[in-house]
Amino acid sequence: MKLLHRVTPLATAFGALLLMGAAQAADTIKIGIPQPMTGPNTQYGTQIQAGALTAIETINAQGGVKGKKLEPILIDDGCEPKQAVPAANRVVNSGAKFAVAHACSGVTVPAVNVYEQEGIVAITPGATSPLVTDTIKPHFFFRTIGRDDQQGPFAARYIANTLKPKKVAVLHDKQTYGSGVATQVKETLEKNQVNVVMFEGINVGDSDYSAVITKLKSAGVDLVYFGGYHPELGLLLRQSREQGLDVQFMGPEGTANQDLVAIAGPAIEGLLVTLPSDFTKLPGNEGIVKAFHDAKRDPDGAFQMPAYAAVQILAKSIGAVGEDPTKVADYMHKTAFDTAIGKVEYDAKGDLKDFEFAVFKWDKNGKKTQL
Repeated sequence: MKLLHRVTPLATAFGALLLMGAAQAADTIKIGIPQPMTGPNTQYGTQIQAGALTAIETINAQGGVKGKKLEPILIDDGCEPKQAVPAANRVVNSGAKFAVAHACSGVTVPAVNVYEQEGIVAITPGATSPLVTDTIKPHFFFRTIGRDDQQGPFAARYIANTLKPKKVAVLHDKQTYGSGVATQVKETLEKNQVNVVMFEGINVGDSDYSAVITKLKSAGVDLVYFGGYHPELGLLLRQSREQGLDVQFMGPEGTANQDLVAIAGPAIEGLLVTLPSDFTKLPGNEGIVKAFHDAKRDPDGAFQMPAYAAVQILAKSIGAVGEDPTKVADYMHKTAFDTAIGKVEYDAKGDLKDFEFAVFKWDKNGKKTQL
């Protein structure tokens, strides 16, 4: 016997609403932007959001991608490893198939697994640890920034060939990013016959680094390289000067935060940092820089232009092959892109075949100049 199903007007109306909702959702292309929006490293998230949002607004003003607008989905990961998987899952649950992903390497390493399992094409403009792409050799995950084994050796060669110190101390914050880049610096310095007399970790969040400063003074170092983020470096700089240790300090892009000026005070004068080259000066980027200023956003930082480039790459790839993430990832692996950071080409792991770092020097007013 057949059972008759009666379709009520309410069910019909509900079904129509569902179809309308699905149609409206399909009118945009969602891009997850999981970044630190709280905690001590929010400036890195602010820089990436500035770059990604400026690119999204520019592309949307030009008609979007295949007639669809890009829709940003802002998510807070706190630059906290314990928030990595929840933040990545919020990208998944938002319905986004694409992401301008995490600034911090400690968050990115566990989050990559989620994007790979869910088939979400994600690009990090900030995470530099080799572990991001070496651990599982991803297919859907990419970068628009160089790796620590590019940045660290670059810094070490500058130290060896330009600064030529007699005794070097390499400090780090014992975390994925900081210890990784510090190790790269140490190993390259030793290969270049530079005398590394200390390699030591400090504790994140400590307020007094007198013990390690005493060790630095006793060792007679004339250069200190620090791998980590700005809160710890700021205290190291200030307390070193207060305790009579007046030597050259140097750090990676994770330390180059304007909040560093407030923490270190006048002790910031002379600090050297490695950063992505100043892409605001790249010929052809005049319109992009204007778009930042028109939106009242600052284009001058480590991650704004790499984030802008990440959106450009996603938009160009979707425009070429559609919204299927597998097709987009395949296209990205085999295509050269002209972007806000110059020509971008990827290797099999989603790492950049080439990336330009530069050395910057800070003055007493907190201004930095590319050397």
